Amino acid sequence: MAGKTTRATKALDRVGADYRLHRYQVSQVVGEGYGVAVAEAIGMSGSRVFKTLVAEVDDQPVAAVLPVDRRLSTKKLARAVGGKSCSLVAPAAAERLTGYVTGGISPFGQRMNLRVILDNSASGMETIAVSGGQRGIQLELAPEVLLAVTGGTLAAIADD
Repeated sequence: MAGKTTRATKALDRVGADYRLHRYQVSQVVGEGYGVAVAEAIGMSGSRVFKTLVAEVDDQPVAAVLPVDRRLSTKKLARAVGGKSCSLVAPAAAERLTGYVTGGISPFGQRMNLRVILDNSASGMETIAVSGGQRGIQLELAPEVLLAVTGGTLAAIADD
């Protein structure tokens, strides 16, 4: 794979995973609008571009990967991992745990390998896009590749 190397791309390259790198630029959009702006910038729908959020389920950090146009259900995430309580971690804590900057958190190559839960809306999609480990890079790959490389599981974690 030619192009920018990040810890995320190195993790995929190490196992010979097939992916496509997308570079993008968006204006300074903050909050929930950022993911939708990224989707538009790479020409994909918000249902196919996935964000990685860091949450704590019963005090254990977990990476929740879900479409940028959906909201995380903390109740569903807790159930998916067999826990009782769940809350999002503060951005600074997410950055410490993953080694990535907010807006560029990837499910691959994290500083601490968090348990990955991929929203079941990815099931049946040929490809999805996730952060490549920094703002400006998205990785397009099959959901099965994400699950295989991260050891993740598929579950319904987004609000209906």
